[in-house]
Amino acid sequence: MSADARADVTLKPLFGAFLYPYEKFLWGVAQMAGKETRLSALLTPTVESLGFELWGLELVSPNRRPTLRLFIESEAGVTVDDCATVSRHVGGVLDVEDPITGEYTLEVSSPGIDRLLFRPEQYGLYVGEPIEVKLRFPFEGRRKFRGWLMGLEDDEVVVRVEDHDYLLPLKQIDRARVQPRLGGAKAVEGRRNGGQ
Repeated sequence: MSADARADVTLKPLFGAFLYPYEKFLWGVAQMAGKETRLSALLTPTVESLGFELWGLELVSPNRRPTLRLFIESEAGVTVDDCATVSRHVGGVLDVEDPITGEYTLEVSSPGIDRLLFRPEQYGLYVGEPIEVKLRFPFEGRRKFRGWLMGLEDDEVVVRVEDHDYLLPLKQIDRARVQPRLGGAKAVEGRRNGGQ
């Protein structure tokens, strides 16, 4: 056996050992994102027919009993009774369509003041607000960014941390959460209603 052949035999197992978990992770992320997209398409008409906006949803713990979290929004606000009504109707749709294999937990709530951002248009509502972003993969040596949301440029979110602006690809964002600050909710509500 030549030296070159030994090098190939030695490198393949090491390369495969690192590649397999990474590929498995990417497949899991893509599978979850696809399932969340299908669930959103399935459930949005039901939520809207009840007079609410489906702000977003997340499906967590895919390897154990999954939890489906729906966040609903309304200009009039969201009450506990509203959440119960949406839960009942959405639960009926999920029972008939059966998009989640096995048992699962359904949670319905308002997005809250420290809300998650799910779609590009939601970022525009919170320009100038504090934000915490967690990426799927490290960017410039880090996965978490806490700073100020400066805007959206093409498919990238602009986050200012101290004196540096980071352009974070939307597709790489695992979670983005607006951080509450006193007076921020009124400013955002004014922007939603067409004010500045």
